[in-house]
Amino acid sequence: MSELKDVELLIRSQTPLVVIETFEEPRALQLLTRLAARTFQSFHSWSTSQGLVAGGLISRTENKPEYESAEDVLRHLRQNPPGGLIALCDLHPYLKEPTVVRLLKDLAQNYAEHGQTLFLVSHQLNLPPELQRLGVRLELELPSDDELFNIVREEIRSYSSANAGRRVRTDRAAIQQLIANLRGVTHSDARRLIRSAIVEDGALTLDDVPDINQARFALMNLDSVLSYEYETASFGEVGGLDNLKKWLGKRQQSFVTSEPGLDSPKGVLLLGVQGGGKSLAAKAVAGLWHLPLLRLDIGALYNKYQGESERNLREALVLADRIAPCVLWMDEIEKAISVGTSDGGTSKRLLGTLLTWMAERKSKVFLVATSNDIRDLPPELMRKGRMDEIFFVDLPDQRIRQEIFRIHLAKRAIQVGGIDLPLLAEAAEGYSGAEIEAAVVSGLYHAKARKDSLATHHLLHAIQSTQPISVVRAEDIQALRQWASERAVPA
Repeated sequence: MSELKDVELLIRSQTPLVVIETFEEPRALQLLTRLAARTFQSFHSWSTSQGLVAGGLISRTENKPEYESAEDVLRHLRQNPPGGLIALCDLHPYLKEPTVVRLLKDLAQNYAEHGQTLFLVSHQLNLPPELQRLGVRLELELPSDDELFNIVREEIRSYSSANAGRRVRTDRAAIQQLIANLRGVTHSDARRLIRSAIVEDGALTLDDVPDINQARFALMNLDSVLSYEYETASFGEVGGLDNLKKWLGKRQQSFVTSEPGLDSPKGVLLLGVQGGGKSLAAKAVAGLWHLPLLRLDIGALYNKYQGESERNLREALVLADRIAPCVLWMDEIEKAISVGTSDGGTSKRLLGTLLTWMAERKSKVFLVATSNDIRDLPPELMRKGRMDEIFFVDLPDQRIRQEIFRIHLAKRAIQVGGIDLPLLAEAAEGYSGAEIEAAVVSGLYHAKARKDSLATHHLLHAIQSTQPISVVRAEDIQALRQWASERAVPA
């Protein structure tokens, strides 16, 4: 009802032009039909296929439509104004025609004479400069949680009715999670997504969440700057990081359900050695919280034209807000917002855009930023309030190295009973998680070349055949550890 009151207020304030950008044209016309009845006004709608008709484009007459062209209908409205509310659907292609723009301007400026409010309804519409001060934009409300619940209930009843009373298998936890992941889509899109999930197997379960997230993401029309990560890891695939796991576990419920008296978690910065598992941890956050994971491509932000890089970032953040609740992963963030001055100030402007969003956002977007080098990161980004916590991901100790070996062997269906994991963990001192995985892969190739089953000595050969990053970049890692020892929490 609030959007109905908003439109009524626009009419009473004698606003001549109202732009409604929506993919739900029928819903917009239904809203205007109710508004006309509420305010005792007439309602006409126009499209190039139906012409000008009374009501919401439901005419099925075989007669030739009246006033098919935009210019004709606007001239008619100027010469023979019916008054009341006029919905002009898909007028956007004609706004490049000077005559159409002039006619709209005449109608808007002479509102006092004819008293008709023009609603421009389209999926996307930008008013020309000469009309911008004469019109306002109105956004249709997205469905609330209660409305989403009603949509779910209606689709369950509809499926049962169409299938001889067959019950839809579901539970309260699944419905609550699905509703949380449908926030940000329109009524019709939510209905279509729920219906497709039910029809597939006659059930609504937590297994439907990833598919619904993927479909919802496609509806958002995201470009190459922001991508959807379809596969999110579980923390079972992440060795170590016990402090990070506990920290996330304590805050999961507060983020998902907005518990009273507790601020919603904002995000974390994962700082550490390359290959230490920061990216895998970012994926695991989304998997743990059953949320979609969006990855911001730092390289795709930059554009050679001034101002375009900042616009790319703003649009990506707006899209993340729309798809919330979600996890936004910014990998190697220092590459986008370093404190250097060699890029003409672009990185500083990107930093300003990001900091403003971080300070003002109300949406449930949990930011996970990863960085390999803190020397180029601005201090404004790292202060408390912008990030909840800074975690340092160090090289794994012997216990965790043994766990990582077990994880990567199990992923490849290799029995660990005959493999000396403690010996391997000791031999791999100074190795990162990525380097341990590479050693497992190399060991498998070494064994295959000799037509053997994988054994401890194959893996030892792989470990001894390479130098880890802790040796190659020993000075840099030591400096990073020294910085983190006083400023970050061990992950």
